[in-house]
Amino acid sequence: MALMFPRVARNFAKNGYFPTDESTLERVLAALAPSEGLMSIIDTCAGEGVAIAEVAHALGTDCARAFAVEYNAERATHARRLVYRCLHADLMQTVISRRSFGMAWLNPPYGEMIRDEAKALGFQGRARLEKLFYQRTVPLLQYEAVGVLIVPHYVLDDELVGWLTRDFRHLRVFRAEESQFKQVVIFGTRLRPHQANPHRARVMRSLLEVGRGEVAPPGLPSPWPFEPYVVPPSTSEPEDFYQTTVEPEQFAREIHRLQGLWPEFDHQLGGAQKPMRRPARPLSRWHLALALAAGAISGVIRSKAGKVLIVKGHTHKEKSLRTEFTQDADGSVSETRILTDKFVSTIRAWDVTPGSPTKGNVLTIR
Repeated sequence: MALMFPRVARNFAKNGYFPTDESTLERVLAALAPSEGLMSIIDTCAGEGVAIAEVAHALGTDCARAFAVEYNAERATHARRLVYRCLHADLMQTVISRRSFGMAWLNPPYGEMIRDEAKALGFQGRARLEKLFYQRTVPLLQYEAVGVLIVPHYVLDDELVGWLTRDFRHLRVFRAEESQFKQVVIFGTRLRPHQANPHRARVMRSLLEVGRGEVAPPGLPSPWPFEPYVVPPSTSEPEDFYQTTVEPEQFAREIHRLQGLWPEFDHQLGGAQKPMRRPARPLSRWHLALALAAGAISGVIRSKAGKVLIVKGHTHKEKSLRTEFTQDADGSVSETRILTDKFVSTIRAWDVTPGSPTKGNVLTIR
């Protein structure tokens, strides 16, 4: 599927699919707590859906609805069995209601973007896929929602750290249990617009030190020693959760499933096939002439004398002009032009009578 740009899609595929390791997942779950009410959570790069399904299970399967987006067809099919709703789609080609989710799990694809593509998106720092997915995912979170971001530590440059400290408070960063990809796990609670983050400068310094490799963050604790991150309830299900494009394979499956209009052919298109009802009373000559002129009656007409005509009636509107002159008391003359709408019925008949001297001629009756 297209990831906004073809070259970005190749980067996405080249970097492969790396699900969150089990140990990291278990320790992250220990940091989360449910709230009273129905919660909506989302994973915008869900893979097989295991991580977000485990989050929903930990929060309570009766009160947490897991939404997912996955671009790979096979993984999306697997995720659909585990989550409440799943889109097989490119995240950049979806429409999802903003501020609709109490938590986002974001373990995006890792890799560089093409610089001109990143420039078109307004990136100032390093052009990374992680940033692309971050920008698309964060607006989906409601205020006070929990964000869990899993990225390589070296992605934390000035730009991404600036976004994180602007969008979240209560930020904490830990080293993931699986060290192969040099990942860190970042927790945060989404800030309201213009809400002050009193520790922003200190947190920025800490995250930048981690990003530059100057400081190694602590490992994920087990058990969780801090106040848990409480996932807030959602007021309603997202109003919009759909994709804007359909891949050829998906389109073919839908055509096979729905069978087009054929199952309802008679209902939708069969009206013209039904026999016409006879009128309650025989039509008078006036009725017949009016119906013929209006185009309701057409076709082959055979007269008693053997004349065969193909007739077609038509009614159109014309304007008739009438001019009136009036003389005023002072002797001046006024001219008044009056336009009157007039409906003109025209019947055209094509003479196809064998042996007729007018055969082939079109006769017009007005």
